Amino acid sequence: MTAGAIRPDFTELYTPKLVSVLREGYDFAKFKADAISGLTVAIVALPLSMAIAIASGVTPDRGLYTSIIGGFIVSAFGGSRFQIGGPAGAFIVLVSATVAQHGVEGLLLATFLSGLMLAAIGLLRLGTFIKYIPYPVTVGFTAGIAVIIFASQIKDLLGLTLEKEPAPLLPKLLALTEALPTISFAAVVIAAITIGIILMLRRYRPNWPGFIIAVGVAAAVAVLFGLPVETIGTRFGGIPSALPAPHLPSMSIDKISAVLPNAISFTLLGCIESLLSAVVADSMTGRRHRSNCELVAQGLANIASPLFGGFCVTGNIARTATNVRSGAHGPVSGMLHSVFLLCFMLVAAPLASYIPLAALAGVLVIVSWNMAEKHEFGVLLRASRGDAVVLLVTFALVIFRDLTEGIVVGFVISSLLFLHRIGQAVAVESGRPLVESDRADSENGERKPYDPELTTDPDIAIIRISGAFFFGAAAAVTAALDRIGEHPKTYVIDMSSVSILDSTGAATIEAFARKASRRGARIYIAGATTAVRRSLLMHELKPPRVRYRSTLADALEGLKKRNQTSEADAN
Repeated sequence: MTAGAIRPDFTELYTPKLVSVLREGYDFAKFKADAISGLTVAIVALPLSMAIAIASGVTPDRGLYTSIIGGFIVSAFGGSRFQIGGPAGAFIVLVSATVAQHGVEGLLLATFLSGLMLAAIGLLRLGTFIKYIPYPVTVGFTAGIAVIIFASQIKDLLGLTLEKEPAPLLPKLLALTEALPTISFAAVVIAAITIGIILMLRRYRPNWPGFIIAVGVAAAVAVLFGLPVETIGTRFGGIPSALPAPHLPSMSIDKISAVLPNAISFTLLGCIESLLSAVVADSMTGRRHRSNCELVAQGLANIASPLFGGFCVTGNIARTATNVRSGAHGPVSGMLHSVFLLCFMLVAAPLASYIPLAALAGVLVIVSWNMAEKHEFGVLLRASRGDAVVLLVTFALVIFRDLTEGIVVGFVISSLLFLHRIGQAVAVESGRPLVESDRADSENGERKPYDPELTTDPDIAIIRISGAFFFGAAAAVTAALDRIGEHPKTYVIDMSSVSILDSTGAATIEAFARKASRRGARIYIAGATTAVRRSLLMHELKPPRVRYRSTLADALEGLKKRNQTSEADAN
C-alpha cells in the first residue's frame, strides 16, 4: 500500500460479492445468464461430486451433500463473483487418509474444525499471505496429488478384485500388480468408453458436458448389454433422494485432539486451493476477489457441510472455469448450481444406482491427467537447479510421505534458496570516482555531479551498499567493509539503494562504525530511507557518532565546505 493510501475498513473487506452484484443492479437477463451457467456447472459437478466422494473412501451421496450445501454457501457469502465450491480432487488423498484413521465421524469433525480455522484465518486477514506459497511447490504438490488420484482409480478402472487396498503408493501398486489376474474385461470396456467419449467431445464438441454424457452412455451400455460391472447400486445401495437432517459431528476432547492434525491439513490445502481458484477466475474475467472474505465463506461452508453429512469444501478450478466460460454474471450462478444439484438428487436418485464405478474411475483419470500440469512441470525442471529441487522434493514427499509435509518442506527449501539469492544480490562498492551522479535532481532538473577534487581525496572513502541488506547478506557486507582499509579519515556510506535493512544489517553497520570511531574516523550515512534510518537509530547509530545526509551529494558538499573552513582556519 502506498504512503497515504486509505486502509480498507471491515465492510469493504468482508462484503460478499453477491451484495456487490445486487447493488450494481440485477435484472432478468442477468438471472437468465446465471441460470444457464448454473445448470451447465451442475451437470459437470454431478458425476464429479460422486466420483470424488467414492475415491475419498465415502459414499457418493456425501459428495452431493458437499456440493449442495457447501457450494451454495461459498457463492452466497464468498469474495469471488465466480467461485464454485464443492469437493475437490486435491482433497482425495487427505480425506481418504482421515477416513482410514478416524472413520467418517472423524472426517466430519475434522471438516468442522477446519471450517472454524478457515473463518478465523479470514477474519484475522491472513489470506493475503497464502500468495507467498512458491510456484514450484504448488506445481509439485498438484502433480503429486494427480499421481495418487490416478493410482487410486486403477482398481475400479480395471475391475480388479482386491480385499484391502493399501494407502501408501508403493504397497498399493504392488497389491494392484498381484491382483492383475482378476481384471474384468467389462470394466475395462466401460472405462475405455467413458474416457474415449470425454476426449472426443473435448476435441469436437468442447461446449458439451462431456462428463455427464460419457457416464450416461457408459451406464446405458452396461445395462443394455448386461455387463457384469460393479455399480453405485451394487456397492453402496444407491443414493438417498433427500438431504439428511442437520446434526453436529460427535466430538470430545480426545476426538478433537486426534483429528486436529487432519483439520490443519484440510485448512492449509483449502486456503491454497480456494484462493488459487479465485485467482484463476480473476485472470479470466479481469475482476478482483476479496481473499479474506473468500476464506470466511470457505470456513462457513466447511462448518455447514458436515452438519448435513458432507466433507471438505473448497473452490474448484475446473468448475469455476466452466462457470466463467458459460457466461455467468455473478454468485447467483453458483447458488443455482447447488439448487440444480439438489433437484437432480431429488428426481434422479434411483438412476444413479446404474452408474458403473469404472465410468466414474474414467472421469477421475481425466481429472488427474488435467491436474498434473505437465507443461509447467517440464518448464520448472529446466528453469533452474533450485526450482527443480523444490519441485522434485515436494512431488516426492507428496507421493511417498504426506501432502502437508511436502508443502512445508518445499516451502522451507524455497525460502532458503530465495534468501541465498537475495543475499548474493547485495553489492558493496568503494572508491573515489571522478564524476558521479546523485539520485536527487537539482533545481534546474539536471543531476548534480560530485566534486572531482573531493572524490579524489585519499582521506575520504565512499562506500555504496545496494540491495536487501539482511542477515543473509551480513557476512558478505562485513567482509567487503573489512577490505576497504583503515587509512581514510572519513567514510561516506551511500545507502540510497538499500531497499531493506534488518537488525543484523544494522548491527553490521554499527560494528563498522565502532571500529572507525576507535581510529578517530568520521561516519556519514547518505540517502537512507525513513525505515532504514529508523533501524540504524535503534542500534545507537545516532549523531554525533554518525551524521545523516539526505543524499550523497549533500554529504560530499558538506565535507567540501568543512575542508575549506579547516584550510581557512589553518591559514
